[in-house]
Amino acid sequence: MAAPSVPVGFQFAIDRGGTFTDVFARCPGGRVRVLKLLSEDPAYGDAPTEGIRRVLQEERGVPVPRDQPLDASGIEWIRMGTTVATNALLERRGERLALVVTRGFRDLLHIGTQARPRIFDLEVAVPEVLYEEVIEVDERLIPHQPGCRLPGGETLPLLEGSMGTSLLVQRPLELSALRRELERVLARGIRSLAVLLLHSYAWPGHEEQVGALARELGFQHVSLSSAVAGMVRAVPRGYTACADAYLTPCIQRYLRSFRDGFARQLREVPVLFMRSDGGLTPMQHFSGARAILSGPAGGVVGYAATTYGHHGGQPVIGFDMGGTSTDVSRYAGEYEHVFEASTAGVSIQAPQLDINTVAAGGGSRLFFRSGLYVVGPESAGAHPGPACYRKGGPLTVTDANLCLGRLLPEYFPRIFGPGEDQPLCREAAAGAFRALAARIDAFGAGARRPLAVEEVAMGFVRVANEAMCRPIRALTQARGHDAARHVLACFGGAGGQHACAIARALGMSRVFIHKYSGVLSAYGLALADVVHEAQAPCALRYEAAAFARLDGRIAELQRECRDALRAQGFTGEQIRTEAFLHLRYEGTDCALMCSAKGHPPTPSSCRAGDFLAAFTSRYLVEFGFTIPDRPVVVDDVRVRGTGSSGVSCDTPLAPSGKPARVETVTRCYFEEGYLETPVFLLEELSCDHLVPGPAIIIDKNSTIVVEPGCTASLTRFGDISIAVGSGPPRPVGPQLDAVQLSIFSHRFMSIAEQMGRILQRTAISTNIKERLDFSCALFGPDGGLVSNAPHIPVHLGAMQETVQFQIRNLGEDLREGDVILSNHPCAGGSHLPDLTVITPVFWPGVPKPVFFVASRGHHADIGGVTPGSMPPHSKALREEGAVFVSFKLVKDGVFQEEAVTEALMAPGRVPGCSGTRNLPDNLSDLRAQVAANQKGIQLVTELIRLHGLAAVQAYMAHIQANAEVAVREMLKGFAARWGTALEAEDHMDDGSPIRLRVQVDPQEGSAVFDFSGSGPEVYGNCNAPRAITLSALIYCLRCMVGQDIPLNQGCLAPVRVVIPKGSILDPSPEAAVVGGNVLTSQRVVDVIFRAFGVCAASQGCMNNVTFGNERVGYYETVAGGAGAGPRWHGRAGVHTHMTNTRITDPEVLEQRYPVVLQRFELRRGSGGAGRCRGGDGVVRELLFREELVLSVLSERRAIRPYGLRGGSPGAPGLNLLLRRDGRTLNLGAKTSVTVEPGDVFRLQTPGGGGFGSPEDGGDPEEAAEPPAPRSFAERGSVFEYRRAQEAV
Repeated sequence: MAAPSVPVGFQFAIDRGGTFTDVFARCPGGRVRVLKLLSEDPAYGDAPTEGIRRVLQEERGVPVPRDQPLDASGIEWIRMGTTVATNALLERRGERLALVVTRGFRDLLHIGTQARPRIFDLEVAVPEVLYEEVIEVDERLIPHQPGCRLPGGETLPLLEGSMGTSLLVQRPLELSALRRELERVLARGIRSLAVLLLHSYAWPGHEEQVGALARELGFQHVSLSSAVAGMVRAVPRGYTACADAYLTPCIQRYLRSFRDGFARQLREVPVLFMRSDGGLTPMQHFSGARAILSGPAGGVVGYAATTYGHHGGQPVIGFDMGGTSTDVSRYAGEYEHVFEASTAGVSIQAPQLDINTVAAGGGSRLFFRSGLYVVGPESAGAHPGPACYRKGGPLTVTDANLCLGRLLPEYFPRIFGPGEDQPLCREAAAGAFRALAARIDAFGAGARRPLAVEEVAMGFVRVANEAMCRPIRALTQARGHDAARHVLACFGGAGGQHACAIARALGMSRVFIHKYSGVLSAYGLALADVVHEAQAPCALRYEAAAFARLDGRIAELQRECRDALRAQGFTGEQIRTEAFLHLRYEGTDCALMCSAKGHPPTPSSCRAGDFLAAFTSRYLVEFGFTIPDRPVVVDDVRVRGTGSSGVSCDTPLAPSGKPARVETVTRCYFEEGYLETPVFLLEELSCDHLVPGPAIIIDKNSTIVVEPGCTASLTRFGDISIAVGSGPPRPVGPQLDAVQLSIFSHRFMSIAEQMGRILQRTAISTNIKERLDFSCALFGPDGGLVSNAPHIPVHLGAMQETVQFQIRNLGEDLREGDVILSNHPCAGGSHLPDLTVITPVFWPGVPKPVFFVASRGHHADIGGVTPGSMPPHSKALREEGAVFVSFKLVKDGVFQEEAVTEALMAPGRVPGCSGTRNLPDNLSDLRAQVAANQKGIQLVTELIRLHGLAAVQAYMAHIQANAEVAVREMLKGFAARWGTALEAEDHMDDGSPIRLRVQVDPQEGSAVFDFSGSGPEVYGNCNAPRAITLSALIYCLRCMVGQDIPLNQGCLAPVRVVIPKGSILDPSPEAAVVGGNVLTSQRVVDVIFRAFGVCAASQGCMNNVTFGNERVGYYETVAGGAGAGPRWHGRAGVHTHMTNTRITDPEVLEQRYPVVLQRFELRRGSGGAGRCRGGDGVVRELLFREELVLSVLSERRAIRPYGLRGGSPGAPGLNLLLRRDGRTLNLGAKTSVTVEPGDVFRLQTPGGGGFGSPEDGGDPEEAAEPPAPRSFAERGSVFEYRRAQEAV
């Protein structure tokens, strides 16, 4: 199978993308042919077949008609990457399918994690599920738990599952009723089936019986979740099975049509397809779940194979900038994989290269909003395309590069305009920029001279570059790597115009652009290895007693991989295998897939290698610490087998011996203004040529800009290597500049994000490390918020109150080397478990702090009446845990461990209360918060050294002013439409009113939010500190603005908030507040939205459920219905407004805790009726296996979520306890009760309100077109991390 250095036949590597198909062909004798053609063209049926036809015709010199099958003789192999699966998923054009699922879980995949994808979108837009029918099947497996006291549990059959797991058969599989249901579905024309039965990853027997029956009945494709993705966690496994059943038939149809284009259907030709993990697989094994990244994966293989080796093993960042988006990835000697990632709203549980797609491509649209330059995420697409395409399209990054002279129309084909026969139009782009420049000038109101078109275009290019730098920083620094130590490998059509600037901004010194960069994904296919993977679930501890079983399993999987690769023609010398264990510390969710490479076996390890040493060293790099005394658990055993094809395509160049020929000289605009810029053709350059910037190098498929201060050279193989100089310094003054404002906005947000990464890496608790329940923020010298990340709604703006309280309270006592700890509601706290750590920052020669950094993290326990510090019946603050007002956690640079320990244990002195129950985690997490603050200080001081203190502080104020402008514009718009006086009222379940009057000034765009008339402080814990109301208000304002704005102090500048002292919204210092944070906050949001009339009420509750005993403790919040709006139905089964917490997967819940989840489905009919319907709540039933204390803290059990404009209210919630003796008890909204084995807790959550009368046609203005959707699929570990952060 190894390819000789000179091929004897034709070798084709083809990347079929959404717009273009790239073909890399090696012909007999070694000649290389490269071509690019449209993926869809009426002139031919299939682009890859057409590419092969053209090469064969031109090389053989014999006409090859399009209407006849191609003669495949002489073709040595074909390798392909394709976006067929991705496009079918994005456009929802897959196979019709049905889902078979365990009874009680018909809506499990609809609910998913219960988190909404974008927290500020009132319309919760979630891609619909892939199946159109659900069949519930009677069967149930539950984990065997020693000591389980479930009535009748001792008589249940016991099954031995995968290594270390045992299961009980609670309900045997019932096939006769299933047969009837499957026949009914077949009669509807559905031929594809996905099967998801709980715990099938550990014992697949029930799924295999369902699969056999379905195939017997005539289903053409059956995807069993246990076979497609045999890993614990039912939700992603179910999504993966559905994706496989939805996409594999599409792929098979495409493969059949591709084979039909050749004589004898390619029977003698090896045809391999690229999988998402970067390995090739035979055509007959190519499936939907492994095909999502088939196209982009080739590019990663391409730059990994060509760049890493050429730079002495220096790590590489891949930068693939296309039309609608940019792909960013990293390679440092090994491919970086993720094992669960989302594409188009579907989580796929399978190995995938970590390719991060961000919203900045050549077609990304340009906007000027409220004083900010904004790039994307919306894209112009291929039609109409950018303004310069002559089809009336919007301004884009491509237009900016054209106006700056960085794209030369004469070197582009004449394929633009309505007739597709004209060149790119610079005037169309320039005209659109002139109009935009006039808008920008009008916004500045004569504060500066009018802007030139080039200045505006250059500004947008700089902002786009900064937008692309942010994910690269996250991808490197998130894992403890320095971005500056990487090489930037640039490919894709648009990347060459931005590579030098991006490398310079990140401190990189080298850009590498391969000679085939325009078709690098296709070239990567030619270099890739054939891969076969085998995986098995496991539940053993990594310890000596398990080593023999682990080694045996690894050996079995290695044999499977070797046999599969030998069957494809590889010899033993060409095959290598690598074993991985999926390891995590017991009691945590943070699993790492670890190879023992570099860690040879020791007497105290597996024979396959020292996996524990590999795990701890990687854990230390990623998270900054290890947990030496904690057992390590093996979740999965995996072996990756590779067959090396040995392809090498490098041909050395001979030196030319003469200077490089200048094709032409053009004028190109850079930071310095217009510069005379020579243009070179890549095909005429040789390895002895140096090209100093400014210069443009043109290839057939890309344009490369060598910026001033950079120098390009050719390697001996014809690739471009650019040495990146530091560039001229750019002084930044304190005066407002819109471009600098946009760049500083990105930089300030990046500082908060990087603080968060340090906190997550160095924290030890599950709450902070895995649930990501924290926020980090940067504040100006007055304590005003500048930027915070992530955007957890209940933290928005609240930390600002805390910082400003410390400034007032401590005054001159705030000294260098101090760090303050605070959580008291009167000091801007939300509830006591949220501990805020604040560090003042000083600058030489300035007596007072020049800025502040802070981090707020939710600690799992800080003492009080109940474990978790979330008591349902607390009556005073002291019952809820340890209290800090202005506590010096660090004094003169020394961490005050003894004093803080005493304070955390102090609640134990209150009768009925305990001190903190987990002091080590508290101390570790507080140290992590101090470290995160230190990172923020380091990053801001770097900014100050670069730009000066005056400029940095000025831009902190400018960013706040920009948010103020956005809110003022929104308030003016609302005043024009709804009037200047608004009011609303709603009630808590105990009858306490929340009243709001809003007075809007339409001239100034200001408003007074007056909560006078709200009820008094309650004798309970639903009192909400003032900071909670401010957070709710900022959240509502951001939702109503409807676009990204900096969420900072400026949001509240146009707003005066009146909250009566002693009310439920500003209680006395000793009032209990835990329910105010999780319940009253939701009611405040409902009242604000009711006043403005933007949407009906959502469920208005977080449905807090806690259970535990002396051995175990668990806490969750549960989804309900979202309120409907003027043009959208409310989403069912989702978290809304002030919370977005993910729910624990059913299999993980049952594996770790003494409960069985009997039902988790939508509560049909609970959403309010209306022209637009409210979303349904959910029904969730927990069967208890031990004696436990159950606590419930909820609302909307008496007062229903309101409807608007004639819409009906949603159904109220209901908390029921079904005793095993047959009694059913209504527990009320707030309770704590002891439950026995066999008892069932049934939670019925509220539905959302409806909007508009069902007979009403609606306000045409309300039914206006929704905002333009994003036209790309964001993905990758950076996206998943941000999604997880916002799911709190």
